[in-house]
Amino acid sequence: MEPTASRACGVHAARLNLADYAVNFGDAHPPLTRAQALIEAERCYYCHDAPCATACPTGIDIPSFIHRIAQGNERGAARAILEANPLGGMCARVCPTEVLCEQACVRNANEDKPVEIGALQRHATDAYFAAPGAPLFTRAAPTGRRVAVVGAGPAGLACAHGLALRGHDVVLFEARPKLGGLNEYGLASYKTAGGFAQKEVAWLLSVGGIEVRCQQQLGRDITVDGLLEAYDAVFLGLGLAGVNALGIAEPQAAGLRNAVDFIADIRQAADLSAVPVGRRVVVIGGGMTAVDAAVQARKLGAEEVSIVYRRGAESMSASQVEQRWAQTNGVALRHWAAPKELLCEAGAVRGMRFAATAAAEGGRLVETGESFTLEADMVLKAIGQSYLPAYAGPSIALQAGRIATDEEGRTSVPRVWAGGDCRAGGRDLTVEAVEHGKVAAASIHAALQAG
Repeated sequence: MEPTASRACGVHAARLNLADYAVNFGDAHPPLTRAQALIEAERCYYCHDAPCATACPTGIDIPSFIHRIAQGNERGAARAILEANPLGGMCARVCPTEVLCEQACVRNANEDKPVEIGALQRHATDAYFAAPGAPLFTRAAPTGRRVAVVGAGPAGLACAHGLALRGHDVVLFEARPKLGGLNEYGLASYKTAGGFAQKEVAWLLSVGGIEVRCQQQLGRDITVDGLLEAYDAVFLGLGLAGVNALGIAEPQAAGLRNAVDFIADIRQAADLSAVPVGRRVVVIGGGMTAVDAAVQARKLGAEEVSIVYRRGAESMSASQVEQRWAQTNGVALRHWAAPKELLCEAGAVRGMRFAATAAAEGGRLVETGESFTLEADMVLKAIGQSYLPAYAGPSIALQAGRIATDEEGRTSVPRVWAGGDCRAGGRDLTVEAVEHGKVAAASIHAALQAG
């Protein structure tokens, strides 16, 4: 967006004093001190067949790592975490632990307050990354087999790491300039302060055996057929490159943006004061992307920010913790409203008209006949992303618009596996994408050994 157009539509940069940006985008949830971690670790019952471990998509032995923290053995705790989840440091920051491991904690029954598993996981991994010392894991002897991993998000990174540890040579193809996927481009800066995403990537690559090729896009620079000719197996961790439409006319107008692009601009900005934002911002959607975009708009200096969602709060995919975080940061949550018309003037967004909605019989969404208008000079679309099948080609079977696989990630094409958000049937969670990559790596290894 050109600066002149931005100012014409009320969207511009440098809304705050320079010092405010550092404060606003600092670590949203400061880590536990050692003393706090020891106290919290002592609250764990160290359950046998612990329900928290069962609830973790990557199967981290949670009682084991917490017990090691209680013993003052952070390195041992980090090992227990990272051998199950090689992106355990990032997952500790962004995982919805309140609906996974912490929800399953037996402490909830007695005290209505679970052990802070996510904070303890971060404590252990942060302590390790601050002073890693000798490598935790050693790569197996080279097998002579080569695997192409396409997409360097959580699924692709986990798969590459698992294959490299088993001695295979991996070439990691990534369409963007940096590795990390949503961990680098799609999460709020205040969740990943201090460049943690790249620190974790560097550690993951340090095992060896992984060659990185950035700015290589499937369908443009490489193809699945070409990779199958050059490699013994292929893993696709493509993510979701498409952005869903609002379902109404979307005229070309300054101030209308995809929320994922807005978040990526913030994450990659060398100077946050240079990132333009509106004075009044409306975010359409109900997930974590909507919350991340809305809160960061406020932190950039927007005066009024609203998240508008078509159903009630209980239907939002953003957790209650995320919803409260948005409200704490001055974001208004408006439910039961659907976009009807984008209001523009002189090529710039001026607001949006919404239809009031309600749930009819069977849960079907209907309009009530009432409407209202919100003034806005920036509207951010956060209504979900979609898989673009053209990238991988027509030969790979789809299910509900994403790549169909079996439980181990095998696709309909021999020697091709897939995982992460592009795979059908998932929950679009970072931790689940890591598990997809882990399982696929084990499956690929077994297939290569059998072959």
